[in-house]
Amino acid sequence: MTLRAKFCGWLLRRMGWKTIGGPMKEKKAIVLGVPHTSAADFIISYLFYTQFDKEAHVMIKKEFFFWPVGWFLRSVGCIPVDRSSAAAMVKSLIGEMEKADTFHLAIAPEGTRKATKKWKTGYHLIAKEVGCPVYAGFFDWGRKEVGCGEIFPLTDDARADTERLQAHYEKMGLRGKNPEGFITH
Repeated sequence: MTLRAKFCGWLLRRMGWKTIGGPMKEKKAIVLGVPHTSAADFIISYLFYTQFDKEAHVMIKKEFFFWPVGWFLRSVGCIPVDRSSAAAMVKSLIGEMEKADTFHLAIAPEGTRKATKKWKTGYHLIAKEVGCPVYAGFFDWGRKEVGCGEIFPLTDDARADTERLQAHYEKMGLRGKNPEGFITH
């Protein structure tokens, strides 16, 4: 285990967080990050995944990629997202995942840090095209627990799966850093 991994695990524990489970086992997989109510969710997710000496790519809106922040974000696996062209972004991610030997992608299905009832389904399209599993990952600011969760089985109906996913997260009773920013229905 690298010094960086040990440090990230130590820092996560020092911040009061408990790790539930480990990283995704498959070479290619998607982990959902719910609830996404704060930019601080990225920090917790990064510490969680890096403690295992793993890298998960995270989609972040392109506006955050200015100098020198953009250099740092790319160095820790962040991918700039142009939200004005969702179809192009999804197609690009599919291409990146298909050509890589190993690619773990973290996605916030809410698509924003604000409360939203209609979650995005891009994770579904990417998973189906690449043929990789989707994990119902979480960071619960109330209990200070973070994990990749379990594999969430997909059907061919993206909207129905997303509604089922929202119900799954509703039952978990998660709390976001900014609780008013998280709703499931």
